[in-house]
Amino acid sequence: MPAAQTQPNTFSFNAAISACEHSLQWQWAVLLLSEMAACKLSPDVVSFNAAIKTTEVGGQWQMGLCLLSRMLASTTVPDQITFNTCISACEKGLHWQHALYLLATMPIARAAPDEISYNASISACEKGGQWQIALCLLAAMHSEQLVRDVISFSAAISACEKGGEWQLALELLHEMPGADVLPNEVTFNSAISACQKSGQWQMPLQLLVDMAGARAMPDTVSFNATISACEKGMQWLMALCLLNSILYHPLELLFIFVHIKHPEDIQTKCCFFI
Repeated sequence: MPAAQTQPNTFSFNAAISACEHSLQWQWAVLLLSEMAACKLSPDVVSFNAAIKTTEVGGQWQMGLCLLSRMLASTTVPDQITFNTCISACEKGLHWQHALYLLATMPIARAAPDEISYNASISACEKGGQWQIALCLLAAMHSEQLVRDVISFSAAISACEKGGEWQLALELLHEMPGADVLPNEVTFNSAISACQKSGQWQMPLQLLVDMAGARAMPDTVSFNATISACEKGMQWLMALCLLNSILYHPLELLFIFVHIKHPEDIQTKCCFFI
């Protein structure tokens, strides 16, 4: 009897393409996508999404957009996952304009933007120094009744920090509880850094106290930015007290920030260890 020939099908190719993502082999994923045609198979949305994901993970945002163009030229309709992956790739590639174009294209392609779409777009604007657009996107999420999470706010606050808008950064931080979002270390650190860059030394101390109240423990980034703020504000004794406490009494320092209520008490408590 002649040996039975087993032919790969769409499922086989999709699994192989997806495997390339975990091995960072985006070139193989693109090749497999092209090889499907040679096997008289039409790539479906899963095929394209898996291939585009490999390009995102591999930092190849241009190739991801090329695959999206191929997808649009075929009979395969891109979905929410397709666009979100491409937006994320553009964000990682520091191309905020492309990210915004894709976000605006989603409704036209009947793929409704979700929290992931907006968060990636806000992050793209943050990395591109576009704090005004980042804030508009955050407001748009609220208007679209999408859930704004800690990623949304943290990216927007970081955008304000890079834009030198420390007041807006603090406004967003204070807005979070009303949106039922608990800030984390990244959120607070961005706000502290925003104040530090603008020469506001008192506010970083208050934020350190607020961090402990929000169960977000100050870390090296938090203290470094606060010490730098004290240096810029000519508060050498406060900077020295904080540095000494970090070096020699880190556990006692954390205990102080958990139980202290007023930032003006920080210097007295910390200088006790000198």
